[in-house]
Amino acid sequence: MKLIKRLYEETSWKVVTAGLYVAAVLSPAAAFAQLRGPFEDQRTQPEGTPEKLLGSDGVFETVANILLLVTGAVAVIMLIIGGFRYVVSGGDSNAVQGAKDTILYAIIGIVVAFLAFAAINFVTEQLTEQSGV
Repeated sequence: MKLIKRLYEETSWKVVTAGLYVAAVLSPAAAFAQLRGPFEDQRTQPEGTPEKLLGSDGVFETVANILLLVTGAVAVIMLIIGGFRYVVSGGDSNAVQGAKDTILYAIIGIVVAFLAFAAINFVTEQLTEQSGV
């Protein structure tokens, strides 16, 4: 038993050490590049990247719109599934209750998503007004 424990301790340190060496060798070196001279005023930004964080075209509103779209789609799918489960329940009280719960939770999900969307819009509007963006 002591032999196994000793071998485990020795090999675990070797594995950790080898892992650290591999991570150090394979990690990219930091490059602190800075534009100088005639290119000083030029900013390179990928095409389609939002220029501002807040406002109507900002990152927060774009992300909120995408999340609302995904949440709404999932909630509508869950409503359809709940309705289908309700129709095919065949009078089984457990299946009917499960279908009703699915429909209820889907509706709650839609309400929460819209409230979150409204809250995000309110907060971004307040931040935009305060920062003057």
